[in-house]
Amino acid sequence: MLVDFNTLPNTARVWVYQASRTFSEIELSQIKEEVEAFIEEWTAHGADLKAGYEVKYKRFIVLAIDQSFNSASGCSIDASVHFIQTLEKKYDVLLLDKMNVSYKQGEFIAYKPLVDFKKMAKQKSVSANTIVFNNLVTNKLEYLEHWEVPASESWHSRFM
Repeated sequence: MLVDFNTLPNTARVWVYQASRTFSEIELSQIKEEVEAFIEEWTAHGADLKAGYEVKYKRFIVLAIDQSFNSASGCSIDASVHFIQTLEKKYDVLLLDKMNVSYKQGEFIAYKPLVDFKKMAKQKSVSANTIVFNNLVTNKLEYLEHWEVPASESWHSRFM
């Protein structure tokens, strides 16, 4: 059951998928249609899931489920991962690679392998004040308050 992301409670479970590149406007339109179709059919053991999504900065797909309505099961989570894998293939983009870091350079979103980010931190090319995206957030409240933060307030701080 597709609902507006903003209507989901702060306790809603969240998954953030960062793209290895910016999506074009045409791709964004298609992806939104595909995500909405997936969510409409998304179930856990045959029970509807109350879910929403948003796409941020033309690069991040954020899925969320209201677990107080029905909880996600292992099978439903697997279904979402398979869906994301189909998007990766269709749009020739990485969405599941957790060994990459996204951060802001002004208004631009940079995407680098973790090893490069570590080197940049040592070289002071990025700092504790660099805005990073903490894709490890697990619920909507964390996403809203701790997803886009200075590196000093995220797991990225270990490299500074």
